[in-house]
This record gives sequence, C-alpha cells and structure tokens, in this order.
Amino acid sequence: MRSFLTALCLTLSLAPALAQTAASPTITPADAKAHVGQTAVIHASVSAVRTGRSGVTFIDMDGLYPDNRFAAVIFVDDIGKFPGVKALEGKTVTISGPVQLYQGRPEIVLKSAAQLQTR
Repeated sequence: MRSFLTALCLTLSLAPALAQTAASPTITPADAKAHVGQTAVIHASVSAVRTGRSGVTFIDMDGLYPDNRFAAVIFVDDIGKFPGVKALEGKTVTISGPVQLYQGRPEIVLKSAAQLQTR
C-alpha cells in the first residue's frame, strides 16, 4: 500500500508539468510565427549563439541573424541559469515557452533552465 501511495503522489506531482508539455504543440522554427501568443515547444538545430552589446544572448535557429526564422532570448539577469550556452552551436535543442514577436520576428524568452534542453 505504501508503494502505491508513493507512486500516486509522484504521478500527481508530475501531472501539471506533463499536461503543460502535452498541451503545447511541437513546432518548427518556420512555424513559430503562426503560434504567437501560444506556449509551444520548438525542436531544432542551433545555427548560432551570440551576445549583443547590451549583454542579451540570442540562440538563433533555422539560419543566421538577420535571416534566422526563430530566436531564443536570454536577458542579462538570467544568463547565469544557462551555463555553457555558447557550446550549443550546431547542437539540437528543445526550447519551450510562450512565442512572442519582437520587431516582427518570433522568439521565446528563456527565464528558466527547464525551458532549454539539449538532445
């Protein structure tokens, strides 16, 4: 009975996270613009990782800036949550979060390390 209750508690504690992932569509960088305002999961190869003059880090996918189709953005205050982000170039990653537009380009702002997974 104890193992059943433990399993039940574990299942219930994971349910919200699993529901969030299951409810979020997995899309390509090219499809991101059609999902603005929605929480989505983007699975793709990283074309480049670059840091702007302001210290904001951009993870470009599906092309190099300014011709990339999608970017994940990490603001200066959150960069410490993403050690080794520069090593992501050429790797396949999964990015999750709400898709928004910035200057007409789709992006997801990364605030938590849980939003970025390497494959």
